[in-house]
Amino acid sequence: MTRRLFALLAALAWLALPAAASAQQPQGEPQPTLPTEELWIETERGARYQFTVEMATTPQQQSMGLMFREEMAADAGMLFVFPEVRPASFWMRNTLIPLDMLFIDADGRILNIHERTEPLTETSRPSAGPVRGVLEVNGGLTDVLGIEPGDRVLHRAFGTAPETGEGG
Repeated sequence: MTRRLFALLAALAWLALPAAASAQQPQGEPQPTLPTEELWIETERGARYQFTVEMATTPQQQSMGLMFREEMAADAGMLFVFPEVRPASFWMRNTLIPLDMLFIDADGRILNIHERTEPLTETSRPSAGPVRGVLEVNGGLTDVLGIEPGDRVLHRAFGTAPETGEGG
């Protein structure tokens, strides 16, 4: 069994645990599924993980994000790409599932991570400096896979397209 498959199975088991849910969930409809692209995260240890991410590129798509979504596949996420490098801050208003937020600099390096963000909160979760984008994945996944600040995101938005799409 490859490391990638083992890690994804472990992540699926972790994500199958009941998520913290509010007794009073807000009512609303999630935005339609956005166009997807492949993205890889390469750790400093040499592991590489592949994700299929929805591309939130317009202000309207970014303001809606993953609000009102009740679930997300273990190898999925949403990538927010900004037209310029800048500090960014995210919250979880109307977001029903816990997320890990990876703040990514212009060169594709993960600057900082907010893990297991609490759903349905307006707590500001800022970048540790200017970023080109933010990747949201299921809460706890970065811990399960060992993804840390300094690891590299391979995607065209950062000029870091991967040489191969095979996971580690």
